[in-house]
Amino acid sequence: MRIAVTGAQGFTGRIVCARAREIGHDIIALEPDLNDSAALTEAVKAAAPDAIIHLAAISFVGHADDEAFYKVNVIGTMNLLAAATQLSTPLKKVLLASSANIYGNCPVSPIGEATTPAPVNHYAMSKLAMEHMARTYADRLPLVIARPFNYTGVGQAPNFVIPKIVNHFRERRSRVELGNIHVEREFNDVRMVADAYLALLEAAPAGEVYNICTGQAHTLQSVIALLQDITGHRIDVTVNPAFVRANEVHRLCGDPTKLRHLIETTHRPLQQPSLRETLEWMVKDATL
Repeated sequence: MRIAVTGAQGFTGRIVCARAREIGHDIIALEPDLNDSAALTEAVKAAAPDAIIHLAAISFVGHADDEAFYKVNVIGTMNLLAAATQLSTPLKKVLLASSANIYGNCPVSPIGEATTPAPVNHYAMSKLAMEHMARTYADRLPLVIARPFNYTGVGQAPNFVIPKIVNHFRERRSRVELGNIHVEREFNDVRMVADAYLALLEAAPAGEVYNICTGQAHTLQSVIALLQDITGHRIDVTVNPAFVRANEVHRLCGDPTKLRHLIETTHRPLQQPSLRETLEWMVKDATL
């Protein structure tokens, strides 16, 4: 397929594009600002894609400008979908990357796709608003929504917690300041997430929502213990109250059943590196 990708130069986008090319897809990066609707429409028409993967977003929960979450994640997505409706040839699929953060502090674990969203921060709220807005285009575009749980890998920005910790171990620092180290998250591998996106593009029915997850959650304490074992270096952890977020989501772990059933139809099993394998990759290779 000829696939247009927003956020192609970002952390996830670079991996998605590389994996897509490996299996024979033609990739076109959509580079205009999402809030420049005219330039975006022109770029989408020029790309003439068979499908679109929308990854561009403000994705750091601690981003300083709350208003920007909505300008980019909601209005920017609306501009992209409006541009997609201008294509003369119907698209085969439009994949929108949402977030498992929309579930908030869910009393159920692992979390299935039918769980009622309860976002507790502007990032999560903007992603949920994006999903609802996108459904106004469901009669014109074959939309599929992905809700990835936390993932990491080489190339992720150092303001995210796992690359921050990895960098401290790689540089053999004596201490690291973190927030709540007892939170539980899936820390999946970006390569698995990229392959899951491509599987959704190939096989997911329009109108469906999929958690991108493994059902395996870890504490930051367990991440630190693994890195100590991998590097042979010990590090002191200090909890900095400034890094402890209000309304912190304490556990975020997904139910991968629906995704697994879809993957079976593609006859191309997802490669799921262990957390240790992902951390070893990150310690060894700081850049793509």
